[in-house]
Amino acid sequence: MELAKLALEDGTVFTGRAFGAKGEIDGEVVFNTSMTGYQEILTDPSYHGQIVAMTYPQIGNYGVNSEDAESSHPWVRGFVIRELSRVVSNYRSQASLQSYLKEHGIIGIEGIDTRALVLLTRERGALKGILSTKDLDDASLVAKAKASPGLVGRDLAREVMPQESKSWEPGLEVTYAIAPESAKGRTAAEGKKIPHVVALDFGMKWNIPRHLVDQGCRVTVMPGSAPAAAILEHNPDGIFISNGPGDPGALAEATETLRHLIKSAAEKDGTPIFGICLGHQLLGQAFGAKTFKLKFGHRGANHPVRNEQSGRVEITTQNHGFAVDPSTLPGDVVASHVNLNDHTLEGLRHSKLPVFSVQYHPEASAGPHDSHYLFEEFRNLMG
Repeated sequence: MELAKLALEDGTVFTGRAFGAKGEIDGEVVFNTSMTGYQEILTDPSYHGQIVAMTYPQIGNYGVNSEDAESSHPWVRGFVIRELSRVVSNYRSQASLQSYLKEHGIIGIEGIDTRALVLLTRERGALKGILSTKDLDDASLVAKAKASPGLVGRDLAREVMPQESKSWEPGLEVTYAIAPESAKGRTAAEGKKIPHVVALDFGMKWNIPRHLVDQGCRVTVMPGSAPAAAILEHNPDGIFISNGPGDPGALAEATETLRHLIKSAAEKDGTPIFGICLGHQLLGQAFGAKTFKLKFGHRGANHPVRNEQSGRVEITTQNHGFAVDPSTLPGDVVASHVNLNDHTLEGLRHSKLPVFSVQYHPEASAGPHDSHYLFEEFRNLMG
């Protein structure tokens, strides 16, 4: 099998076997502690710009299928695993991981000591890296890793967000463009109101609008770059701010848009606003808080978070490398959730307005599902 090398900016080089596509890419090297859900990880737009290493030792045993994707194609820059399963054994499987990555041009490397890679990352922090099957010279690869741009200060969300507004239909993709509504909400034939949610897409996972639809909502997906006036033309009953990749500090325009939306919610009828992951960070910035880069981030399906209102502990799926500094929150915004591993902020809530957010992923697929209640709470706030 063809050789591949993963070189880090600190001079460390791992040699393994190539799988998937061939070539050379750069990215920030991060790790994910999930045991399952690798297809959801690969297709999560929040991983754009990153080379993802899995800590579970064998990956690919259940293949891939069209139903479990979180977007139209994989977004990871590269994929690092200990062992690629040569056997695909699941009745839902439609293709192997090997063929899937090759089809979509994603470079993979297997056979390296992923435990050593994770320990190094935890000690030194997330590092820039180069994954290559064509240049196998250690010194050359390390120099390229050092020269790569990294994530800080980059607006990667603009590279993954849609270019036009769409209406989300149940299924696997956004299907047709729509015009703004002339009246707020819509009434179903049986007389029940169907709340209209405008979802700002900064790299949104498909399972988010699925959950909103399951809650009985009608969803309009708009680019995260949409101005406040265009969003409010839709007369939404609720506004959702999605996950996405990169540094929230680079999204000054989006932060200003959210300030306008929060102000509009206060002045008018208190339109509920709900943010997840990057959406949480942007809402924090809109309230005047600061964000900072975590040493190696939180990525996995087993992170404990405490709900500060109920005292309940939720096991959550997470994928973020930045966080909101709780000491910079204004007095009318409170910490609603806290990470029990490192005590970083995992949720915030305005004390008077129906505006709240969480850093983790309540829509998590393949799981866990402890936090689904947040979608119900958002739905109830819309009346």
